[in-house]
Amino acid sequence: MKVGLQIPDFSTPRGPEWLGRELANVARTADDAGFEYIAVMDHFFQIAALGPADKEMLEGYTTLAYLAACTRHAALVTLVTGAFYREPGILGKIVTTLDVLSGGRAWLGIGAGWNEEESRGLGVRFPPVSERVERLEETLQICLQMWRGDEEAYLGKHYSLERPLNSPQSLSRPHPPIMIGGGGEKKTLRLVAQYADACNLFAGRDETRKLDVLRQHCEAVGRDYDTIYKTVYYYFDPSKGAQRIVDELGALAEAGFDAAIGAVAGVWDVRPLELIGADVIPVVADF
Repeated sequence: MKVGLQIPDFSTPRGPEWLGRELANVARTADDAGFEYIAVMDHFFQIAALGPADKEMLEGYTTLAYLAACTRHAALVTLVTGAFYREPGILGKIVTTLDVLSGGRAWLGIGAGWNEEESRGLGVRFPPVSERVERLEETLQICLQMWRGDEEAYLGKHYSLERPLNSPQSLSRPHPPIMIGGGGEKKTLRLVAQYADACNLFAGRDETRKLDVLRQHCEAVGRDYDTIYKTVYYYFDPSKGAQRIVDELGALAEAGFDAAIGAVAGVWDVRPLELIGADVIPVVADF
């Protein structure tokens, strides 16, 4: 079982003027402690579950580029990008750029998107859910075509690209790993089976049954279920004690998950990251 850090809240104790330094300290500590992934949300407003919309929020890919320079080992991923936030050709170029500059550590974390408030607030058209899923699939097709080096025109229902040129190419070959987030059983998990290298589900939301649904989609499209890397969103609360975290991660590993990625309580203090690095990551590595 691998462990990853997600940073969903940028309201640091000393305010925005210290944010760059404190964020770098968090990322370096996590990297040195053995966290396999460092992730940020791809939101422009803070989400309601974590606070009011006007709480501090950084743009995801700018943040990951900064963290690439602060770290050496951890993979860098949004958990996850809303497919309709950026034109697919631009998104492919962004992730490729991150991959090249980080030495091959970028992932494409992507989903259909959901936050209507921030979309309307910043003037981004918010399509109906069926269209968002269609755009997600076309975005996946376009990014994969770009990473293959195929410059033929792409003509889809929602997107048309005359020449999807991508130079330089990603260092990750055949392409940066694709993680699709979301548990929609009819459409999202089908896209995982068809296009993705990894999925991301939420712990406590019927996640084991959703893995069974994913297995069924794999059978339907002729995909080996075991080739999909299964990740789960898990909130790391060191106040529980290291052993309880180990036990809970063990249960998730037993259910079929390969990695747990999530926020860490008290992360700006960094000592919780050091505790997880010392007392959790080495133990769960054997799961």
